[in-house]
Amino acid sequence: MAATASSFGTTWCLRRAAQAFAISHSHILRNNVKLSLQRNFCSHLLSVSTSLASGVSQTVQALKGEVDLLLKGVGERSVTKEVKHILEMARRASLKREILHTDFLTPPVLKESMQVLEKLADVKAIAQGGYPQAERCRISVGHPEELTSDPDIISALSITGNFQFEPCSHGDFLGSILGTGIVREKLGDIILQGEQGAQIIVVPELVEFLMSTLVKVRNVPVSCTKIPLISLDYEPPRTKSFKTIEASLRVDALASAGFKVSRSKLVDMIRLEISNLCLSFLFICKLLIVTLQL
Repeated sequence: MAATASSFGTTWCLRRAAQAFAISHSHILRNNVKLSLQRNFCSHLLSVSTSLASGVSQTVQALKGEVDLLLKGVGERSVTKEVKHILEMARRASLKREILHTDFLTPPVLKESMQVLEKLADVKAIAQGGYPQAERCRISVGHPEELTSDPDIISALSITGNFQFEPCSHGDFLGSILGTGIVREKLGDIILQGEQGAQIIVVPELVEFLMSTLVKVRNVPVSCTKIPLISLDYEPPRTKSFKTIEASLRVDALASAGFKVSRSKLVDMIRLEISNLCLSFLFICKLLIVTLQL
């Protein structure tokens, strides 16, 4: 009985001592627990951040490889640089579901850009220059679900004056317009109208500025008025209709009659075009492989 009481008393004393120690050192224990949790949390965050950074890095490298693949075949370095910028802008517009616009582009950049953008399934591109035969155009890019119509990004001005005794050339009009302080990229085509002056295509935000600042072309006083695009007076493409009788409906036979070129030359041209189509098909296959690997 005495042994039992002694054992019970010892256990009770040890329990009370443990409780007293826990109470006196509770702030230390709490700090240790907090520190452990913070370390685990920071370690987890670092692991997640490293994983995300690795994923982003791999994605950026894949996109860079895709861009390089798309730009393969583009000629001059200056053209390649501009096309790459437009391609990156198109990607950004598609991802953010917004519509972005370029300035007026030169014919080489316009051609190469449209050919590259047509290969992107998630990007839609629309080129506008004010009229069908425009050489300098602006490109609008965006996701196909967002870019559903032609954006209003083109305006036209009529520059009139008495040019009967002092005819002005394309360069005269261009020099006077740029002399107001605007850059060439904000200006589209210039359509000469003989003694009446010229019609120009510009970005909408510069219409009021040019109407107030462009008062002279060379030595001829002029006035600028805004006109609708439908009023542009341009020369439509020339067409010619004719009839011919051929022994067969082969492409080389019909094209030879239409373009007045020998069939042997046309056969070589058709073979070259087929070869280019095959190369384009191989390029698309490579692009699909790269996309699937992402």
